[in-house]
Amino acid sequence: MTGNGDAVVIGASIAGLLAARALRGTYRRVTVLERDDLPDGAAPRRGVPQGRHLHALLAGGARVLDELLPGFTAELIAAGAATGDPQVDDTYYLDGHRLAPAPSGLTAIGATRPLLDHLIRRRVAALSDVDIRTGVAALAPLTSGGAVTGVRTDAGDLPAALVVDAAGAGSRALRWLTDLGFAEPRTERLQADVVYVTRQYRSTPEQFDGRHGALVVPFPGMPRGAAVMRQEGNRWGITLFGLVGEDPPTDTEGMLMFAKSLPVPDVADLLAEVEPLGDAVKMRYPASVRRRFEKQSRHPEGFLVTGDALCGFNPTYGQGMSVAAMEAKLLRELVPAGTAGLPARFYRGAAKIIDGAWMLAAGGDLRFPEVEGARGTADRVLSRYLDRYRIAASVDPVLGRTFIEVAHMLAPATAMVAPGHVVRVLRGARRARSRRPVG
Repeated sequence: MTGNGDAVVIGASIAGLLAARALRGTYRRVTVLERDDLPDGAAPRRGVPQGRHLHALLAGGARVLDELLPGFTAELIAAGAATGDPQVDDTYYLDGHRLAPAPSGLTAIGATRPLLDHLIRRRVAALSDVDIRTGVAALAPLTSGGAVTGVRTDAGDLPAALVVDAAGAGSRALRWLTDLGFAEPRTERLQADVVYVTRQYRSTPEQFDGRHGALVVPFPGMPRGAAVMRQEGNRWGITLFGLVGEDPPTDTEGMLMFAKSLPVPDVADLLAEVEPLGDAVKMRYPASVRRRFEKQSRHPEGFLVTGDALCGFNPTYGQGMSVAAMEAKLLRELVPAGTAGLPARFYRGAAKIIDGAWMLAAGGDLRFPEVEGARGTADRVLSRYLDRYRIAASVDPVLGRTFIEVAHMLAPATAMVAPGHVVRVLRGARRARSRRPVG
């Protein structure tokens, strides 16, 4: 232990719990403040409205979780999470073309959000120097000389050498900062108007040809998609989603008809045979929002923002949990150097983590002309190249593996434009165009 005093984390989200794990050992005690009550087991909770929907733990995020919480993925699998090679046991459809299957050596994990929350929360709660307080709301920062020195809560004042805001959509950080005389960070917003519907079904091993899952990615002219994933408890999680005005229904027949409108039959064929477990749930996600704290010239010492309060992604890309884990790992690497200048150092490092995920998500959303955003000549050239890449990846498994590595946050998006890949794309696109899209 060091003499850095106490730390406070606002929000027992995955980002908040992992931030607490990152801070312990450097700070004398870490207190997590959560305004809601928390379930004892793997159950949905009010503070995570998207918790009933399909979640993807990307391979890159899983690796970082194992660094922060050694043995976590083994524990997750022991609890019943489904596993598979994402290039063999999962099926990706890009622009209606099936990604060429070949062993990737990677592992995709299918688990519900309540199970992920429960196992992370149980691990963090077991740490002797971490205290999770429920039913406590953070009202305002305590300050002295322009620095944040703690949090005022509805249960009293809590002094701290560092306060981390991981409150997600409920974060009040922007208002607090402006009240303290700091400028709001520049905000980037991509309005894709995503609507998604999720329902769980009973699964058997032979269904879906034994596959682990599938992803049908929307594309211009087809703003509809779907995701299928095996989960713990012999369940399927099936999500239908629409962009830019598409609104999937929640009734059985309507969901089946929506799935039949997709460019491939896989999801509709599965829906036609599975037994539902409960009703469908719907959620709307108007826009991805990125707050550019790293561009600010001034930050209050003793306070930083992480997780969705820093950048919230289009959920259909499944990046949020993995980015939160990577930000927590960054925080753990930075805090031993001390609190002075920590916000600026953290935001610079977090921006590099977010850049790759944002590039992939923004590039996908900006393919749709209805989504507002700057599109320069270089963007249009890159977009045309990636159109060919998606086609070529249906016949070239090397391109397919690189796409999987980028999608799972194991490789930067620039890996898809490496010189050797450019040649493969040109050759593969010619080969694929002579074939019909696999469906």
